[in-house]
Amino acid sequence: MPIIHLRTIIKARKEIVFDLSRSIDLHKISTAHTNEEAIAGKTSGLIEMGESVTWKARHFGVYQTLTSKITSLDKPNSFVDEMVKGIFVSFKHQHIFKDDEGQTLMTDIFEYKSPFGLLGKMVDSLFLKTYMANLLKTRNSIIKEFAESDKWKQVVVDASVSEESNSAR
Repeated sequence: MPIIHLRTIIKARKEIVFDLSRSIDLHKISTAHTNEEAIAGKTSGLIEMGESVTWKARHFGVYQTLTSKITSLDKPNSFVDEMVKGIFVSFKHQHIFKDDEGQTLMTDIFEYKSPFGLLGKMVDSLFLKTYMANLLKTRNSIIKEFAESDKWKQVVVDASVSEESNSAR
């Protein structure tokens, strides 16, 4: 089972990065190149424990749907989303946030199992793992861009994250 492990340093409060990572609206922005849209479940705002979202997106020229559910949430330290329906046999995405000398260390651990047995394993090694890692890197760069500027206010409308707490950094 392939595992993608990414670390991103972001110059913003952990609470802001945590909320941006749960934002359905920011997810749509970061995946615009795949025409990704939330079509069922939680379709905007911040996804919470037990909630699910169904995404429709174009990958490799084919439209696909995938439903993931938040199976663990520890505000503002971590959350896990897992696929409940989609093309993969399974996937689990752990999002971990740690204070790191006035910044936030955001860690992604993305584990997935491709369909199609041996053929799926070959596709993983040829290009799928790199493709998935690049999707996550693009998403993380958008999270970083929004968190390190006032853009985060466009997508996080939550009383727990205030302008004053952002400027406290």
